[in-house]
Amino acid sequence: MATQEKITVYNIADLKNTTDDAIPNYLTSLSFTPSHLLTDVRLALGFSAFALSAACFAWDYNFGFESTKTYTAFAVALYTILNGLLTFWIFYVEKGTIYQGTSPKGDKIRISTETKKNVPVYHMTIEVKDGKTGERKTLKISRSFTEWFDAAGRFVAAPLQTVLAQGVDVIGRVDTKRANAAKVEGGEAGPSAVYTPEMLAMLSGEGVSVGSAAETATGTEAAEAKKGGKRRKN
Repeated sequence: MATQEKITVYNIADLKNTTDDAIPNYLTSLSFTPSHLLTDVRLALGFSAFALSAACFAWDYNFGFESTKTYTAFAVALYTILNGLLTFWIFYVEKGTIYQGTSPKGDKIRISTETKKNVPVYHMTIEVKDGKTGERKTLKISRSFTEWFDAAGRFVAAPLQTVLAQGVDVIGRVDTKRANAAKVEGGEAGPSAVYTPEMLAMLSGEGVSVGSAAETATGTEAAEAKKGGKRRKN
């Protein structure tokens, strides 16, 4: 369903961060098991650098610079190495990874995301490893943020979940309901699409409730049917 919290639709960073947070929540709801290895290593490097800085301060405060300058020199060199490793880890190992885990069927999945400056398109790179054969494959999906954010800046989860379930087999095999749903292309549903309340809320625009949108859709269909009946009589 659509969230009540609104974000600025012109802020690409807010759009990306909100979407990034939603994907792990969705996969957790499907009983995927997350791996925290990347985050744990990053935290270990960061806290080690902080602990080293705190130790240097304590040495200097208690014993003075002259008596501890040799230790301080080693500490500065080690601090530089730790920060270099942290930078390398973030940019060359994590590489924008927002989720890494295992599906209930034993398949490994890793999702990385990125955006381009001033372009409201969400780029996903999904790396999958088959749990039985060990086969690896990489998928790339790029979709507009307008598919899961309405005009008021509210996030609507259903369209994003459908994109993932229909675009990634590992997810689709678990969430068969969304994988088999009518496809939505470019943020607009086709004639045969099954409208969920969330999609109706997004398509109806700001200030229109789900109920009123559904009534409008139903009323439109009825009107068209009535007109069709009159044409047949003539």
